[in-house]
Amino acid sequence: MTDNALSKGRRRSIWIPLLILITLAACATAGYSYWRMQQQPASAQVKAPEPPPAPVFFALDTFTVNLGDADRVLYIGITLRLKDDATRQRLSEFLPEVRSRLLLLFSRQDSAALASDEGKQKLVEAIKHTLAPPLVAGQPQQVVSDVLYTAFILR
Repeated sequence: MTDNALSKGRRRSIWIPLLILITLAACATAGYSYWRMQQQPASAQVKAPEPPPAPVFFALDTFTVNLGDADRVLYIGITLRLKDDATRQRLSEFLPEVRSRLLLLFSRQDSAALASDEGKQKLVEAIKHTLAPPLVAGQPQQVVSDVLYTAFILR
């Protein structure tokens, strides 16, 4: 045998274990990756946020009110956004008192202030403040989230 034949045999004998070792490493890496992917959804499951509850609206009939400062008339329609259905039920049961509170509030308004956007926003806050106290002793306060204008005419 020549030296050349011996070196070829040694090279072949080195390549076989090396290829087996690389194959085993690749299989181990693939197995570990598969195992991590299977474990990840169980631990990293994130709940989707619940959608917000449907809004509760309470539409009031329009109001026509003489303003206190002059011969001005306010024609206003509002819809209330409420916290829950129980508040809507309470307001519905005591609707005459709710309308009375609002009529008194509207009649005290100044037409010059209501002509501006700031005055309308202040009126929204005043409506929330007027409707917040309990309608009957022992009941919780009304939570009015927002006041939406459906009609607003100032003459």
